[in-house]
Amino acid sequence: MNDKTEIVGIGNIRLGDEGIGVHVVSALRSKDLPSNVEVIDGGTATLDLLPIINGVSKLIVVDAVKGKGEPGSIYRFTPDDIKTEKKTATSLHQIGLLDVLEMAAKIGEKPKSTVIIGIEPQSTDWGLEPSTKIKEKIPKIIDVVLNEIDA
Repeated sequence: MNDKTEIVGIGNIRLGDEGIGVHVVSALRSKDLPSNVEVIDGGTATLDLLPIINGVSKLIVVDAVKGKGEPGSIYRFTPDDIKTEKKTATSLHQIGLLDVLEMAAKIGEKPKSTVIIGIEPQSTDWGLEPSTKIKEKIPKIIDVVLNEIDA
């Protein structure tokens, strides 16, 4: 285990607010971050994250999350806060972040801590840009992520 922190943005940038995680990490690349922090565009290929997150100390994930709040609401939670039904994946496209974290745990390489920053989407219709309301939240989301680095 090292002291590396990884910030991973997840989402499909072709579906409006669904891509907010990727847009946030793109904006984070212009920030002056500590040398132990890496910013990663996780896109939609969640399984590809397994070798990337192995052995990191802190994992911060940014993604769109439907939490039944107002669009633009920002949530902070850990994988332990999520209760999910165990479903058998029949395709690699059905493997999500929680599955990847479980795989990492099974091989002894789970991040020491994982925090998920979720943003309530307004629209997940076709489009390469987040909705105006969500785009306006990007600076606040970045502040939340930066605070997590120091937490």
